[in-house]
Amino acid sequence: MVMVQEHRFLIDCGEGTQRQILRSGLGFRRLDKILLTHGHLDHILGLGGLASTLGHWETLEELDIYGGRPALSRVNRLMEVVFGVGNVSQAGVSLNEIEAGTLFEGKGFTLSAFSVPHRGSGCYGFTFEEETRSPFDNAKAEALGVPAGPERRELVSGRPVVLSDGRTVQPEEVLGEPQKGAKLCFVGDVSRTGPLHKIVAGADMLAIEATYLEEERELAKSHGHITARAAARLAQKAGVKQLVLHHISRRYHARAILEEARAIFPKTDVAGDLDLFRIRRGKPVELQAGPKYVVR
Repeated sequence: MVMVQEHRFLIDCGEGTQRQILRSGLGFRRLDKILLTHGHLDHILGLGGLASTLGHWETLEELDIYGGRPALSRVNRLMEVVFGVGNVSQAGVSLNEIEAGTLFEGKGFTLSAFSVPHRGSGCYGFTFEEETRSPFDNAKAEALGVPAGPERRELVSGRPVVLSDGRTVQPEEVLGEPQKGAKLCFVGDVSRTGPLHKIVAGADMLAIEATYLEEERELAKSHGHITARAAARLAQKAGVKQLVLHHISRRYHARAILEEARAIFPKTDVAGDLDLFRIRRGKPVELQAGPKYVVR
């Protein structure tokens, strides 16, 4: 779940998603946007039950599901099981086919999709990025003789002010250096990292799969996945600030995945159930571990 301002975006919906939402304490309110990385069953099988809960027990005005054409084709069949053939749209479920580019614009942030190579077409990753902004510089205002109070509030709001001596001060005269907004990139299943370097460059946090260890690189390649080492090398080369690995094969302990990645990129974590990562402009990513203990 990615929470930005008042918006909630659920990325993929595997089995057990409803249970985890309840365990997290987040509940189902405002859960109206679901982003699908692709249509493989382990990423969509929870949608039927979740849509049924939202449609029959919660107040569901509209549920927007975004994904590639192959994913939406499967999801439509799931929705027909829940709501009946021909009743999906009447139930408030909207299936939105996406392409690479901007999907959603909120107050001061954008959500965009980008294509990723996996098995088959219509596979996507997602970037959440705050807009660049220039903060108010009190030192500049002081030097220009702008008094504290209404004049400064006007400048902060982007409006010029006329001082008592007749001078006009423009908002840009009291702004500091531009500060890039926080950037989160989420990648689900992916078979190679080459196409991603420019897309994830400079991200405050990159969440990406690490299904295999390097010793089984050929097995990873044959199944359309990457290793922990490959994910770490991507983070290193792209100048990512924090790497978070997920989609770990059950054949490995999280410690092994973590050690392989941290040998290349020390700022790495393996995501555990109900972990909370806080991503804020100009600050390191903060981790609040979930109740399930994960070796780090």
